Amino acid sequence: MKTALTLIITLVTAAWGWDVLVTGTPSGGAPLWVLRQEALYLTGLLAIALMSVAMFLATRPTWLEAPLGGMDRVYRTHKWAGILACAFAAAHWLIEMSSDILKALVGREGRVPKENYGGFLEVLRDLAEDLGEWAIYALLAMLAITLWQRFPYRMWRFLHRAMPLLYLMLAFHALLLAPTDYWTQPVGTLLALLIAGGVYGSVLALAGRIGRSRQVCGSVVALDHPAGDLLAVRCRLDAGWPGHRPGQFAFVGFDDGEGQHPFTIASADRGDREITFQIKALGDYTRQLARRLAVGQPLRVEGPYGRFDIARQQRGAQQIWVAGGIGITPFLAWLEALQGRAADVPTADLHYCTRDRDGDPFVARLEALADRLPSIRLHVHDARQGQQLGADELAARHDRARPAEVWFCGPQGLADSLRDRLHELWQSRLRFHQEAFVMR
Repeated sequence: MKTALTLIITLVTAAWGWDVLVTGTPSGGAPLWVLRQEALYLTGLLAIALMSVAMFLATRPTWLEAPLGGMDRVYRTHKWAGILACAFAAAHWLIEMSSDILKALVGREGRVPKENYGGFLEVLRDLAEDLGEWAIYALLAMLAITLWQRFPYRMWRFLHRAMPLLYLMLAFHALLLAPTDYWTQPVGTLLALLIAGGVYGSVLALAGRIGRSRQVCGSVVALDHPAGDLLAVRCRLDAGWPGHRPGQFAFVGFDDGEGQHPFTIASADRGDREITFQIKALGDYTRQLARRLAVGQPLRVEGPYGRFDIARQQRGAQQIWVAGGIGITPFLAWLEALQGRAADVPTADLHYCTRDRDGDPFVARLEALADRLPSIRLHVHDARQGQQLGADELAARHDRARPAEVWFCGPQGLADSLRDRLHELWQSRLRFHQEAFVMR
């Protein structure tokens, strides 16, 4: 994610710098006015570039899963591209508002002259300027409620539908107000390509066609409540489901009004188009599912997505699998998929962190699956008994002179503590895989 966004920012800045180098700065302008003008251009370019990337990534392009590391990373890049775009848009607006301060400091003399247009084009430019200002206000408000995690998801999702329209307003603003000389320079080519990608994403979103080619319908065939806050949903999908690899997730829509939510597929692919989701009540939506779902209810599933795939394990590396709470679901699919495939079963240590072993419905299932896979060593860490898993404990069980590979799914706090310390202990000989899907 950081690499991709840094690359975009670097390319845009380099293209802007090349234009300044080739065309120069306006003659006769006072240094502070020229600096303001170029800062205005640069922040505007960065804002529309990053917003274009965010809009394109919202289309869930599967071909980017491999280079970015999975659809969860695609969405994380989408999120941070949007946040950075808002930050640059805010800077752009503040710089625009700084003219009164400069007038007080250095006077009106030396102001950079505006490009003169006439007729209908001038009317369009005035409209573009107004639309851009309104869109920035709305964009900053959207950023605030996105970062405010207590804001209801359903309302946030409804407001988020306005993003394609806001983007098209900003794209119109950028195209009409960009300096004329940009269109003969690399910066213009780059800007046009980015906006084309953003417009594509916006039109797809407005038409409701994002992910449409990967969606299939189905129905709920069984419901189970293995624990008070856990709901197991078994679904049968219609023809067209391509099957899934163990560890992947899908977007599931039980209610068109609520929209789709990502859930890990907790079962192996048996070729019968039946999949199971283990859904824990973690928010308003998931807490209500148990009373809203019924056997026979239709649903829509989009996917599969994700790169949390056992087939990607590093040959020769020590396998360390760590799950916390509902993060055990991809490993359940892994263990199911390995049944009866002795030649494919790796030697691995599976660590499962639970609050209460005795009341955990997954423990018995894990023990049954692991018993039939002798090379999988199951370790259950019961927080109620004070059994907290730490990086040093993991390292003590393995040879730090040999490469190791950690596959993690669970709370972010545990992931951070383990990853940082394990990298210290193994240095460059450790690979840490984590799928952390967040919708906002």
